[in-house]
Amino acid sequence: MVLNRRVNKGLILAAGDGDRLGSLTTTCPKALLTVNGRTLISHPIEALAVAGISEIAIVVGYLADKVIEVLGNGSNFGVRLQYIFNHDYCGGNAISVYKARSWAQGEPIVLCMGDHLIERKLVDNLLKSPAISNILCVDYTPAKHHQVDEATKVTVDSDGCIKDIGKDLLYWDALDTGVFLLTENFFQALDELVPRLGIDIEISDVVRSLMSRGHRFDTCDVSGYFWADVDTEEDLKMMRV
Repeated sequence: MVLNRRVNKGLILAAGDGDRLGSLTTTCPKALLTVNGRTLISHPIEALAVAGISEIAIVVGYLADKVIEVLGNGSNFGVRLQYIFNHDYCGGNAISVYKARSWAQGEPIVLCMGDHLIERKLVDNLLKSPAISNILCVDYTPAKHHQVDEATKVTVDSDGCIKDIGKDLLYWDALDTGVFLLTENFFQALDELVPRLGIDIEISDVVRSLMSRGHRFDTCDVSGYFWADVDTEEDLKMMRV
C-alpha cells in the first residue's frame, strides 16, 4: 500500500432519507438496512479499515440518532467514528461533503457512500496509486446487478483522466463506483460553487468544475471488484438473493 501513511481519513455519506426505498426507510435509515445480516454502511467502514484508515467521519442527517446508536464510536470495527450533521440532507450529495470541510483540515480523504456495498480490498487498491490527487474508482465492466441507466458514467482519456461525467452520457467508458480520493482543491471548488449552486450541488458538478479550470481528475480501474449501489427495493432484493 503506497498511500496509507499519507491518507489517514475516510468520509462516508449517510445523510439521505432513502425515499426510493418506500416504507423500508420510514423508521430505519437507509444505511442501516441489511444484506445477509450486515448493514449497508458496514461495507465501506470495513473497506476503509482494511486499507488502514481508522479515522472515519460519517455525515448523517435523516434519522441520524439511529445511525449513531447502532454504530457508536466504531470500536466494533476497530476504527474511530465521529459524526457530522447535515441538516440539508435533501440536497445533492456534494453538500454532505461540504459539511465535512473543517473536519478534513486540508488533508486528503477517501470518500465512500453509505449505501454502497463494496469489496473490502477496493479502497486498498485505490491507495496503491503512486500519487495523491483527485481520483475516482471506475468500473469498465459493469455486472448484471448494476443499473446502468441510472448510474453515473464517465468518459476517460488515454492518460486515465476523466473527460466527462454524468448520468445522461450517451457514450461512456466506465461507471462511477462512488469511491473517491479527494484533495484540498476539491473542497476549494466546493467553497466557490456552493454559494452559487446552493444545496442541490452534486459531486459530478464539482468534478466538471475542476476539469473546466484545467485540473485533472484521475481514475483508478477497479473492474472486477464487487460493488453495488442500493437505491431501490429491487436493488435490495437483488443483493439479498
